[in-house]
Amino acid sequence: MAIILHIETAVDVCSVAIANEGKIISLKESYEPRVHAAMTAVFVKEAIEEAGIAISDLDAVAVSKGPGSYTGLRIGVATAKGLCFSLDKPLIAVDTLKAMATTYLLDHPLVPIDNLLVPLIDARRMEVYGCVLDHQLNYIEETKAEILLENSFMIYPNQSRIFFGDGAAKTATVFKDYLNVKIVTDFKHSSRGLVTLALQSFKNNQFENLAYFEPYYLKEFLDNKPKS
Repeated sequence: MAIILHIETAVDVCSVAIANEGKIISLKESYEPRVHAAMTAVFVKEAIEEAGIAISDLDAVAVSKGPGSYTGLRIGVATAKGLCFSLDKPLIAVDTLKAMATTYLLDHPLVPIDNLLVPLIDARRMEVYGCVLDHQLNYIEETKAEILLENSFMIYPNQSRIFFGDGAAKTATVFKDYLNVKIVTDFKHSSRGLVTLALQSFKNNQFENLAYFEPYYLKEFLDNKPKS
């Protein structure tokens, strides 16, 4: 059995989940703006209490590694690393965009299997962080910072795709002439999206070096739009 704590602070949500062998046993989250610093540690404590376990019962800590908000990433990673150091537990890093795609599929289980998934994180102006994934979360286009143009994330223009995340609203005018594009502007990410990916890493012994691990900012701080 694997009891894993999951921390998601890379985007607008502050979310903490505990899962036992992939089954969520507690979940705490807030979509209020700029609460990451105040609520992450509180949610960790509350999630552990709700799960009815001792903090020492954790087998690993998983954190969303980015890309995303510079401040949010630092808070989540610092919290995760602190727990791992104090408890002598392994750290698992989960790609934020893949976690977003997992959350979307959990909330929309009937998505056609041939639809491409395009999770987007707002950067600034008309720029986003994003990638293109298939239904099995294989990369069709790798993660990148992109100024949105008509051919952005369109390597296979005839294939249906779904844009979601807080950067998706920017695509409404850019892709207005594409009939095979769905733009989702009410997507809510969650640490639930980390669970399956983190468990896979745990079973494969894919852990981070605590001394050297840093968030995946994708761009330097000055190029990021602070969001939390």
